[in-house]
Amino acid sequence: MKRPPVTSSLTATVVLSAWLLLVAALASGAEPNLRFAKRFQIPGSSAVVVVAEGDFEPRSVGSYTLRVYGGRSNEFPVDDFIVGLVRPRNGIVEAVRFDDLDGDDKPEIVVVFRAVGSGGYVSADAFRYRNGSLEFIASVSDLDKKADPIQALRGKFNAPTPDRTPPHS
Repeated sequence: MKRPPVTSSLTATVVLSAWLLLVAALASGAEPNLRFAKRFQIPGSSAVVVVAEGDFEPRSVGSYTLRVYGGRSNEFPVDDFIVGLVRPRNGIVEAVRFDDLDGDDKPEIVVVFRAVGSGGYVSADAFRYRNGSLEFIASVSDLDKKADPIQALRGKFNAPTPDRTPPHS
């Protein structure tokens, strides 16, 4: 009985290994990026806000960035960075809203989070962007899943309730 040459067996093993590696690479690359990373234009301004959950972090907890760009170019609205912050988060970023929280007729930036789990609790961070400066101004957390975080934040400023701006998600 004649044995097959060692080189053909080795070649078959290498080809099979390469094929499996290729399939695994394509499968992992095909996974959709579920991380929140979106840009928005601040109402009444050319400035652009980018909000993004942290790279390589679990969706349920970690950090997020809020970055402001000048937005002077329609073709490249995020090529002129102005200011940014990194903040901790407990939950996924669910929406970014622009609402007047303090009654000064200028919209604040509000990042809304939803906790992962059976409670689905809502939290929100509010920021004021004025004259090239970005300031964290208020936060609410562990609100009921049906609660309005904008109303809860306004309560911290005792601000009146103006017409509402729809959420961006």
